[in-house]
Amino acid sequence: MIAVLGSANTDIVTEVPHIPGPGETVLGKSVRRYPGGKGANQAVAAARLGEAVAFFGKVGTDVFGDELLTELRHNGIDVTNVEQISDHSTGLASILVDDAGENAIAIAPGANAAVDADYVDRNLDKLCAADVILLQFEIPLDVIAHLLRCLPPKRPFVIVDPAPAQDISTLPLERIDLLTPNRSELFALTQQHDIPTAAQALLAQGVRAVICKNGKDGAYLIAGADTTHFPAPKVQAVDTTAAGDAFNGALASAVTHLSIDESIQWANLVGALSTTRHGAQPSLPNRDRVQVFRQELQAAL
Repeated sequence: MIAVLGSANTDIVTEVPHIPGPGETVLGKSVRRYPGGKGANQAVAAARLGEAVAFFGKVGTDVFGDELLTELRHNGIDVTNVEQISDHSTGLASILVDDAGENAIAIAPGANAAVDADYVDRNLDKLCAADVILLQFEIPLDVIAHLLRCLPPKRPFVIVDPAPAQDISTLPLERIDLLTPNRSELFALTQQHDIPTAAQALLAQGVRAVICKNGKDGAYLIAGADTTHFPAPKVQAVDTTAAGDAFNGALASAVTHLSIDESIQWANLVGALSTTRHGAQPSLPNRDRVQVFRQELQAAL
């Protein structure tokens, strides 16, 4: 079972010709509303690939919270331990997507900010029973630190997506099996500007391995002294909003029964495929679609 402790947001997505700069106003093309949040996205990504998934977090008692829980249940995700609270609204993300499929995102965390150590303690036995735990930085960092300190030393397998990038010096980094920043997050975490050098700085602090997601360039695995590049399949991207979440959900779905190299290759397929459709959760593919995509790629060789 995969346990995801993280955020659930409603995404308001506006298509724009280009991402505006400071003080600039652009005329949008359309506005859509989608279920989102890094935690919920990664939970849905793993569930659509056939994994048993339980989601842990908080939403408001508003209509957005009801909608998010309904969508998670629709994807077969266990939401028994999600708490609906009345003193915070459901998290909201405002997303701009340009003609090239690139995005800019602003998040109002709402109920996600109310996830606390007491909530972790109430659910610790269930979290510890998972095979894999997926974490992101859209809930308070001190809560993630508390959970990592409470986990047994070797199980569950812990994957942390450090997004949005924050100071991680307070985290017990030695309890993170895989840290999966994208390139800009990796550089922000380390103040280095070279992928292997930046990743080595994190390994020196205790992280067991780093996977740097690098968009259409694929991903880099840095473990020990070695750096391995895994190219991504070429696709016509229309919206990259949940590509990293698709990657992480796929990675979590694979690491317990495939090698790390095979897991990254699988995650690259899922991440690339997610960029060919609009929206966060609506873009996340199921296992059959990924298998067809892989067969198409192999036939084209």
